[in-house]
Amino acid sequence: MKTRIFTVLLVALSGGIAASVSQAQTSAASSGTANPAPPASFAARFPGLAGHPAVADQPVSRTDQNSLTAHAQLLEKAKKGGIDIYFEGDSIMRRWGATDYPANLANWKQNFFGWNAADFGWGADTTQNILWRLTNGELDGVNPKIIVLLAGTNNVGSRVPASGDDAKVADITSGLKAILDLMQKKAPSAVIIALGITPRNDNLAVMPTINKINANLAKLADGKKIRYLNVNNKLADADGKLFDGMMNAGDKLHPTLKGYQVLADGLKPIFNELLGPPAKEDHAPPPTGDPSAKPAAAAPAPTGRI
Repeated sequence: MKTRIFTVLLVALSGGIAASVSQAQTSAASSGTANPAPPASFAARFPGLAGHPAVADQPVSRTDQNSLTAHAQLLEKAKKGGIDIYFEGDSIMRRWGATDYPANLANWKQNFFGWNAADFGWGADTTQNILWRLTNGELDGVNPKIIVLLAGTNNVGSRVPASGDDAKVADITSGLKAILDLMQKKAPSAVIIALGITPRNDNLAVMPTINKINANLAKLADGKKIRYLNVNNKLADADGKLFDGMMNAGDKLHPTLKGYQVLADGLKPIFNELLGPPAKEDHAPPPTGDPSAKPAAAAPAPTGRI
């Protein structure tokens, strides 16, 4: 037993996963949903997966109060209905349609108004955290026509394990597959657009890991109910080095307006194909934001001075 626990912890540490492994295992054991062995067809497509215990495919709750408050807000948003396009992911997705990023939100509305799109991303989420939110009601009863998923960069992190990235790639692939499976279970009529993990240049050494995961993610798509979309060649060069102005200069991870427009330009033809052109009215719930974000200060009254 001690050997098994040590092995799981070692995989978690080498993969750079911040979530609690023990919490994920306890949750799976208590619910009777411990992760089964991958089916033969899946293992054949991803031969490196079978030898590595999975962590990224287990639901794990965020424990900070701000995230729990955000979860409650997203549950309320889901209950309001009127959502045809459901965006899910981490902070890259969240910041696009959030009230505390008004310039990004304006870009969101400019591109998606009339398609009844709603943003359910949450910052710093790993695949485990997204699985927990979906397991705990954020997609229940929504019945969207399209789901857009962008996840996995927080599992990748900014470091490559000294032992190599095979275990990390296999683990994150398993986590993304678990999200796709759960989405199909909760929204069987939806077409899922799985976006490739976008480039990050806080450490260029992780780009090969991202490319391997994206190659696996492409194999999970059938071109019908699950479609794979990768726009990375418009964000970065062949080595993963970002083109100027695509990501925030500070973190080299989160898209600028220019970067978000690249994503929008990749998505909109698919939306048009599946839903037709956007309507003149939009029925999606109002956008939400970070519960801890302070409202913008009111502009001071004019004084006649400049």
